[in-house]
Amino acid sequence: MTAEELSTCHATALAAAGRLRLPLRSKVWKGAAGEFLGAGVGSSLDFQDHRTYVPGDDPRHINWQAYARTGTYTMKLYREEVRPVVDVVLDASESMFFEPAKARRSAELFYLAVESARRAGASVSVHLVRGDAVLPIPPEAAVAHRWLDDARGLAAGDASRAPDLSRIPFRQNAIRVLVSDLLFPGDPTPALRLLAARHGSPIVFAPYLASEADPAWTGNYEFIEAEKNTRHPHRIDPAVLRRYKDSYIAHFGLWKNACRLHQAAFARIPCDPDLQTALFAEALPAGALEVAA
Repeated sequence: MTAEELSTCHATALAAAGRLRLPLRSKVWKGAAGEFLGAGVGSSLDFQDHRTYVPGDDPRHINWQAYARTGTYTMKLYREEVRPVVDVVLDASESMFFEPAKARRSAELFYLAVESARRAGASVSVHLVRGDAVLPIPPEAAVAHRWLDDARGLAAGDASRAPDLSRIPFRQNAIRVLVSDLLFPGDPTPALRLLAARHGSPIVFAPYLASEADPAWTGNYEFIEAEKNTRHPHRIDPAVLRRYKDSYIAHFGLWKNACRLHQAAFARIPCDPDLQTALFAEALPAGALEVAA
């Protein structure tokens, strides 16, 4: 993808981020000052509870109406306002960018996650991962349209392996967004355990092509293994096609069940419709996004 194409994807994601955002309201936050509700007590306008006055308390928060009724000093408690924490991980496997429509959708989802977090004033960390190779990049670099070159420059020992999320320093109590087509073998449980550890809230955006999910192959084909750029001739008959489709369905069934077990929002996002149509149809009902305030 060119810088101009990435810029177009960025503009598309920004438009979507004006209507939809990461589910920040649904999480109880702890941390630095911001605009979202936290678990502690602070000085926002959201009333929470009362407690008995203790010498040294701010007299501005004394409930004078309650004092007039009872003769006892009580304090009004308000919900703390805090800054959300968002960790964004992009699977930089070549399968994400091998086909133009999927490359665009992958870039749009990546931009959406980063820009949604930035708009909310969140503390954002961004990592690119390819197999066992991991590259942290500043959030500003993630929207500067140079990240794809960085991603493709990652030297993975085996790029066809599942992304090694154990190398990423996930932060406590963060929303953790993984953008990946999930087209790698193996049990999804280890990855989801890492995404959910230390009170994390996992979100998985999985872009996919209709030609991957429901191909109409028949006859002789030369398939390209995207990660290794190797070619493999195959003859596809109805039985082979059926086995492929069954395996594909079973693979994503494993991910869906594992996400449910680990309380992860799981949204498979098709590449064919425009971004907002796809997000409203898939990500919003899955709880991976919420309507922007």
